[in-house]
Amino acid sequence: MARYVALLGSINVGGNRLLMADLREALEREDFEGVETVVASGNVLFSHDERPSEGLAEKIAYIIRDRFDIDTFAAVRSKAELQAAIEGNPFTKDGEPNFVHTVFLAAPLDREAFEAFAQSYDGPERLAAGTMEFFVDFREGVGRSKLDPAMKKAKVIKSRATARNVRSLQRMLDKMDS
Repeated sequence: MARYVALLGSINVGGNRLLMADLREALEREDFEGVETVVASGNVLFSHDERPSEGLAEKIAYIIRDRFDIDTFAAVRSKAELQAAIEGNPFTKDGEPNFVHTVFLAAPLDREAFEAFAQSYDGPERLAAGTMEFFVDFREGVGRSKLDPAMKKAKVIKSRATARNVRSLQRMLDKMDS
């Protein structure tokens, strides 16, 4: 069985309360094995018969919608894909681990639109494009950032997204080894 991580969007924020014990139980009932949650914000490690990440993402989102009436999406990554998302982030070497984020997307990034936005954006954040993600260094902190409203106004991201900082991603990657 392959090991995966699911990064769920909109869990335990905005009124979407979900106990991690209930989430683990729901996934275990649907043939997910070795289910482990990391922090109470929708980070799930699990083993499953090897299959494309997209199929697993759809299955997890369906289970959560059906069982808990929460409309979410899951960014599912294999261990190698998670490691690539960490190593591919150009800001990990010189940014603060809590401020450097990978934003995982439900659909491929429109690189051209993203790069045009990144060139014109005048905030303090540093931005870089990936494939199914993009990278941000929130140099002055996430809480004061104006990036999200600017991206929404520019309609740069056309799919659902969920972000995790590099420290959290590394913690999950380390747990995938144990």
